[in-house]
Amino acid sequence: MRALILAMSVLGILASADAAKALPSTAIRDLSASVDPATFTDQATQKTEDQLGLDRGKRRDVQRQLTGLGFDTKVNGKFDESTRAVITRWQGARGYPKTGFLNMLQHKALLTEFVSAARASYSSSDKSDDDYLARRRG
Repeated sequence: MRALILAMSVLGILASADAAKALPSTAIRDLSASVDPATFTDQATQKTEDQLGLDRGKRRDVQRQLTGLGFDTKVNGKFDESTRAVITRWQGARGYPKTGFLNMLQHKALLTEFVSAARASYSSSDKSDDDYLARRRG
């Protein structure tokens, strides 16, 4: 009977270890796999950007998203020379044609990347909060 209990305990430990591995990953993932391949070839121009209909608030959102991804720019709702340079750097870092302008596919990719980065950041902060609480409990 003791051997059976011991065997069941070991199986329980192994099963819980597998469950722990099944938690959502906070690793940075390859976002290019989820991006439309045309994003890497379609040129963005002033005309394609105008078609997005970005008002001042939406331009600020783009600037915040770029800053949140590590491409710091002034959040003023104006796509001035410095913002165009930041967009160009972001495009180059992602393998997109470097024009300094956005098209629909690149705008969508930027939104997707920003949301994914925010979720990863939130997940890792949740985990650290959980670790803190676990240590406090003892």
